[in-house]
Amino acid sequence: MAGDAQSVVAELGYRPFDCDNHYYEALDAFTRHLDPALGQRCVQWCDIDGRKYQVVGGRVFRGVVNPTFDPVAPAGALHDYFRGNPEGRQPWEFLAARERINPAYRNREARIATLDEHGLEGVWLFPTLGMLYEEALKHDPEAVALTFTAFNRWLLEDWGFGADGRIFAGPYLSLADVDWACAELDWALDNGAHVVVMRAAAPITATGQRSPFDPSFDPFWARLNEAGIPVVIHAGDSGYSSHGYADDGFSSALSGGWGPSIKAFAIERAAGDFIISSVFAKLFDRFPNLRMASVENGSGFLPDMVKKLSSTHHKMPGFFGTHPVEVLRNHWWINPFWEDDAAEVVEIMGADRVIFGSDWPHIEGMPEPLVYVDELKAFDDATKRRILRDNVLELNTPRPI
Repeated sequence: MAGDAQSVVAELGYRPFDCDNHYYEALDAFTRHLDPALGQRCVQWCDIDGRKYQVVGGRVFRGVVNPTFDPVAPAGALHDYFRGNPEGRQPWEFLAARERINPAYRNREARIATLDEHGLEGVWLFPTLGMLYEEALKHDPEAVALTFTAFNRWLLEDWGFGADGRIFAGPYLSLADVDWACAELDWALDNGAHVVVMRAAAPITATGQRSPFDPSFDPFWARLNEAGIPVVIHAGDSGYSSHGYADDGFSSALSGGWGPSIKAFAIERAAGDFIISSVFAKLFDRFPNLRMASVENGSGFLPDMVKKLSSTHHKMPGFFGTHPVEVLRNHWWINPFWEDDAAEVVEIMGADRVIFGSDWPHIEGMPEPLVYVDELKAFDDATKRRILRDNVLELNTPRPI
């Protein structure tokens, strides 16, 4: 397939920049820089019936069947399933094959070689397990801070924040403790971070849960505003409830097996609520240099969101200084699911606010990143280039004030 990627690059005339690549965490990603005495409160390993699991916050975490990721299902294993399942196969049939873990999933040098094979100029790199564990630790905000302090030191050590000009790993931040979030952001900036990542959720602090746009969190948003780097809300465990219509919990295996349920829409609901709340809270009036991107949350919520923003503007004349739809378009970038209608997203957000991400090497993503180019056939060359490269490069370039 590498030859195909090079042919695509030759036809495009440039190498795309992928806004959604992932690593599979090293076995010691959460523990290498963690005081072992804190393991019971944060993260540690255990063996149960001959299988390894991580214990998170004192409870065995079963949301991922094999957190060692060795063996693991191939990249893009569910690609045909999400394309509409043309052969009518059962979901688990797509995941029957397993392979030994690819060095590129855990090694920076091997990953750079893979970027060359895939025809990519660079990538944003995000967690796998790391997007799940804040929810498991939500009862202990201090443990959230301790866990992700250790995690981010591992991330800098193994992947880096972009000093190589190719791999831009995003440190994970949480507003569970705003003082920690500010200090950790300062540390990330001092170490050259170009992007940071968090889950789409209202944080649970020591004094209770509150909106991420509550004024008490303004010191964090002010630092981001000044630094001019983007924050990504990435798909993860937002803690959203199914209100009894389905079992709650991240793993589908623990919430009704392979049957359909509304739990499948939790990621999109969480992202939509986060985004619309940022506009309703006038976050960008207070911090006009903020740039935010939604990655791997899809785009199905956008048409209804625009209707709600417009309706609210009409019903509450004078509340917004700028039309809220324009605020959305000025401050948010959207990475659609690859199976979403990219033309619809461009129509709503504009061609300069849509970004390409492959989710490689996750099972629900693309088998190879540039397979996505086929989804953009309807666009002219200038629009393709914006989606595939220029928009993310603009975001990836700090814009300090």
